[in-house]
Amino acid sequence: QVQLAESGGGLVQAGGSLRLSCVASGRAFSSYDMGWFRQAPGKEREFVAAVWSRGSTLYGDSVKGRFTISRDNLKNTTYLQMHSLKPEDSAIYYCAARLPPGRYDNWGQGTQVTVSS
Repeated sequence: QVQLAESGGGLVQAGGSLRLSCVASGRAFSSYDMGWFRQAPGKEREFVAAVWSRGSTLYGDSVKGRFTISRDNLKNTTYLQMHSLKPEDSAIYYCAARLPPGRYDNWGQGTQVTVSS
């Protein structure tokens, strides 16, 4: 098990950028696949991006070309760099971790991202 803590959310104008961070406490961070998800009011949770333990990445269609996920195993940290933000990107963003091939069963508390038009 790992404990996850997100930071970096806030209010930004459309077209702006933000970088979210997710710090993990616990052992063997490098063994975990890390993901970012988001949930807007009244909507289902949506997959945003993932970076596997071996470094491969995957993105949701709505963020491809605008968001970049990365990880620093020495700092036990996962990042989500977001560019060209749109109002529809507004949501609570959650960091999640899983030991492959399991499910995401470690979740952070979330960080709010609000994009104004």
